[in-house]
Amino acid sequence: MDQAKELRNLINNTQELNFKNTLNARVITVSSGKGGVGKSSFSVNLAIYLASLKKRVLIIDADFGLANIEVLLGVRPKYNFYHMIKGEKNISEIIVDTDYGIKLISGGNGLKELCNINNLEIKYFIEQFEYLDKIADIIIVDTGAGISPNVTNFLMASDENIIVTTPEPTSFTDAYTLIKIIKEKNKDINKIGIVINKADDKYEADRIFTKISHVCNKFLGIDIENMGYIASDLALIKAIKQQKPAIVIFPDSDFSKAIKSIGNRLLNQEEISIDNKGIKGFMQKVMNIFNK
Repeated sequence: MDQAKELRNLINNTQELNFKNTLNARVITVSSGKGGVGKSSFSVNLAIYLASLKKRVLIIDADFGLANIEVLLGVRPKYNFYHMIKGEKNISEIIVDTDYGIKLISGGNGLKELCNINNLEIKYFIEQFEYLDKIADIIIVDTGAGISPNVTNFLMASDENIIVTTPEPTSFTDAYTLIKIIKEKNKDINKIGIVINKADDKYEADRIFTKISHVCNKFLGIDIENMGYIASDLALIKAIKQQKPAIVIFPDSDFSKAIKSIGNRLLNQEEISIDNKGIKGFMQKVMNIFNK
């Protein structure tokens, strides 16, 4: 069976799964200016909470070459983006179901391949993502950390970004630098949320957000949004050691309460837009940027 026919059958068969969705998926990109701020833990626990509210949630681990999401979810995907790009597997075959009601796609080592595929392969790769728009309500794209093009390209393509930082000066300085880079490259970007992680208390979190917000407004002309804060909590450390999501084994912890608050805020912001291009449109933008 040729790849185009296989793809058409894949999309048509979503109706049999009772996953038919008339709207495109909401794509939320989660990033950070530096590593070690708890970005992947935030993504995983947020996804699980949203799934508990009957949302169909999928995480794309776009931190290519690393496997933080896999470790946190206790899964070992056999296939990833690389196998799809090479045409060895279609997108449904690289999706991993987890024990927590969410789905995962691993980026693996696929990033290098995105820059080395021809136009026909690009078209097939993009068309695959139509399937995800059919089976997911929310797709969380967990990028790498830092300010390299491998990170900023995803943020530039996204209509909805969350940047995770901490009160450490190097962390929130790098978060500002990340915002500055994507704003310079995409003048139209305007939906950036900030989550302050590992804060001592609300006072410290608000103080850090005010600093970032002030410089973003003054020097970049952009208003960022305070999505909430997450206090330092030993429950998260215990959960990571057990390789279990904190929101599952410590649902009443301060960490879990903060995740629920941020999740509720996200859902309260949910808007149905005819301009929402979903994950297929998002990946089209990503490919355009990578192949400039």
